Amino acid sequence: MTEIDIVRRAADILGARAEQQVELAGFTTFRIGGPARLLIRAQSTNDFAVVHDAVRSTGIEVLIIGQGSNLLVADAGWPGLVVVVGGGASDAITIDHSGDDEILVRAGAGVKLPVLARRSVSEGATGLEWMVGVPGSVGGAVRMNAGGHGSDMATNIVSADVVDLAADAGVLSRSPDSLEFAYRHSALAPSEVVIHATFRCGVGPTSAGEEILRGIVRWRRAHQPGGANCGSVFTNPPGDSAGRLIDAAGLKGKRIGGASVSDKHANFIQADPGTSSADVWALIVLVRAHVFDRFGVLLTPEVRTAGFSAELPSLGRPARTTKASGSAGASASGELPPATSDPNH
Repeated sequence: MTEIDIVRRAADILGARAEQQVELAGFTTFRIGGPARLLIRAQSTNDFAVVHDAVRSTGIEVLIIGQGSNLLVADAGWPGLVVVVGGGASDAITIDHSGDDEILVRAGAGVKLPVLARRSVSEGATGLEWMVGVPGSVGGAVRMNAGGHGSDMATNIVSADVVDLAADAGVLSRSPDSLEFAYRHSALAPSEVVIHATFRCGVGPTSAGEEILRGIVRWRRAHQPGGANCGSVFTNPPGDSAGRLIDAAGLKGKRIGGASVSDKHANFIQADPGTSSADVWALIVLVRAHVFDRFGVLLTPEVRTAGFSAELPSLGRPARTTKASGSAGASASGELPPATSDPNH
């Protein structure tokens, strides 16, 4: 089948659920990016079953988006199918208090991490407070082992229910061992989509949890910028931070077009209204090259890209790299892996 035939066939299978030529700027925290050729809003297992049929029947390229908080979509958009996870059953949270000294929290892939943090604290559960400072959702957070404030998804997760859009296995329960968590990494394949995740939490007073939440929110407001950005652009190298290196390279405030390195936190890139994705990409390339030239450190992008054909340029052999063992980041050759899933969906 030609590309046009693939899209038409996938649209037929998706039926009324499918939307065409939907601008993706409204689905990412950068607030930029071109249109999706096809888009479906997945809220239930039935929706994912239809998506599975479309992908298996046509081989159409798929991009999974949740909160879009770690994603840069090209100005040309996405040529295949975008699956937006959120709403309905995907936003459900259930709390199990049956254990004497533990609480089990089950959350749909579309649940926003700050919402899950506040809900768990209100139920007397401990261990998920850090999520209040991460603007993502459960599905993508599992995929990239999101974390902050001394914790991450691997710390409390019991299992993740996953559907492989490229296989006929149905919904599988993946254990932490099978997910092979590492720094900002899991073993989930690009075609695998998280449906739910279950977390084992401790038990503690709500008042103590609420104080932790307030402290994290205060810290974030003091140290991280608001506005249109994707959060951290690069992962941290061992024993150092990408923000410190970028700052030390004198790049705070550096601008290309409408994209600029934040004056508040150097590992954030801000996008002004009307900024092109090409400007952001060019600034990522520039920052990475300057840090390498100055310190010999090859920064690995934490942000994922969708719809780009260009790769990050090779900069030679680094003295250090931000890529952790087993991570899903860029290789030392300079390739930035395109996203087939938004790590913060």
